[in-house]
Parts: sequence; structure tokens; C-alpha cells
Amino acid sequence: MSLSQLLLRWFLKYPCLKEPGSITGYEGWKASIKYKLGNYRSKLRRAGCNEVNVNRKRKGGDGEDSPFTLKKPKRGEVNHVPDYPQHHDDSTLEEERVALVNEMQRKQKNMTVTRQKMALTFSLRRREVVDCQPLVSKVQERWPALFSSEEIAKEFHRITSKDLLGTFNAFPDKLVPGLLKLYRSKKGALGEKMEDLLDNEQTSDIVSHRKTAALRGLPIFLREDAAKVFLKCLDTDNLEPVLNGASVAILTILPDDDAGTSVLEQVVVLEGEIVLHDIPDLSTALAYLFGLLYALNID
Repeated sequence: MSLSQLLLRWFLKYPCLKEPGSITGYEGWKASIKYKLGNYRSKLRRAGCNEVNVNRKRKGGDGEDSPFTLKKPKRGEVNHVPDYPQHHDDSTLEEERVALVNEMQRKQKNMTVTRQKMALTFSLRRREVVDCQPLVSKVQERWPALFSSEEIAKEFHRITSKDLLGTFNAFPDKLVPGLLKLYRSKKGALGEKMEDLLDNEQTSDIVSHRKTAALRGLPIFLREDAAKVFLKCLDTDNLEPVLNGASVAILTILPDDDAGTSVLEQVVVLEGEIVLHDIPDLSTALAYLFGLLYALNID
């Protein structure tokens, strides 16, 4: 709801507050509220509020304003860009980040130290990914500990206060029967790919197959190119041509041509690079992909 709509409703309820001589009756109120909010944001910015700082307007190199895009939280985010921990600033958190990178380079990693430092540097990491919007390769270089299944789940919990696998896996289980029923009703209109997906149920694990079919059928139902989202290759294939141009995808690696439903592993692909591997099934891979999209602030 815009400020004008809010004021209009306000004055419909309290007509005595209308300004005499004003066309709308609230132009003075509107200007006053805008100035007060601007002053409040300035105070927050001077106090070091990260969420205000990442949304400040920047001057371009020629002195002109660069295009401004409001960096809003995704749905469900409760810690979009949190403030730094007490007694910490950019320099102290950067020291913690460097120590974390050094810890990850050791052969015998201290996972307790890694978890503590990842939790401590969360606010610095969020400010980087939201404000600077770096490439995934840059985030991997600066935050290598983030790209593990455990830390992806923890980062998602820090951002949303929800359990990643529990939240994501609950929905497919409930929606699978309805999705498959919907796919079958539209099977003729959706083409051979959907027919092949639904007809191939020669497996001993029918529950797992139906769950996989429901997930793989989503891009087909939405008229998207499923081959760009769900990639496949053999373990002996050269990965470079497979990953070329894949911005966001799940790659299924099969052992050989006659593998059937046998799968070696599922891997998560972002910006043409494998960022997470050794995932047992498709639904778990999609959950970690979903977590990474939140952790890296990717739309």
C-alpha cells in the first residue's frame, strides 16, 4: 500500500484531520512524513544499520546517480542484512573471515571452530552478498566454508529461522499426488517429454520415483526447458560442455548408458560451476539449491 493510499484511508476515517485549502487534504501530511522518514533513515545510516546502508543511493563515476534498485528481503527472510555483533566492526570481522579461510585450508579441520566463525561472520557475509552481489566464484573464494551441506542448512536457518530440509521436503510429500494427477490430465498438451516421464514407472521404489517425476515435471508443466534445469551426464563424460551456459541447475551423474534408474550422485550447479556434490537424491539436491539461492541472494 502506498503512502497516498494509507493517508486517504486515514482521512476517510478521521475527516477532521484534513488540511483546509488542500486539493487532496493530505499533501502537507505526506511531505512531513517523507521528511521524517528520510531523517530517520539518515540516523540509522549514521548508527551503522546495515539494512539501510545497502539501500543507499550511490553516485556514479561521473557524479550522476547510478540506477537504484531497492534490495528487499526474499519471502520468509527474517535476517536480511543484520547488524554486526556487539564489539565488532568491518576490520574485526574481516580478521575472523581470514582465520576461517585458513582453517578451511587445513587437512584436519576443526569443525567446531568453523561453525563458530561462520555464525560470528554471518552479518559481514550477508552485507557482501546483498550489497556487492558478487559472482558465485568470488563467494567461494572468500567463504569456502559456506559451500557444504551442513553450512548451507545453517545459513538458511540464520536467514529464515527455518529448517531447510524439513521445510522443503514437507511440501513435495504433500503435493506429489496432486501434481501427478495434474500432469496426467494435461499429458497430451505437454508433449512427449511429459508422457515419457509419467509412463516410466518400472522401478522397485515407486514412492521415490513418483516424487522425482513430480519434481522433474514442474519445468515441463510451466513450459520451461527442462533440459536446462535438470542436466544428465555419465561419469566418464567431459563436464565442460555439459555445464556450459548452466546458470542454475541440478546435474545427475549416471554410471553408464544402461544405468536405468541407478544414479551415482546429484550435484548443484551455479553459474556453470559445480558448487555442491555427493547429494543422494533429487529432492535433497533441490533443497540445497533452494538454500544456496537464499544464502547467495540469487533471484
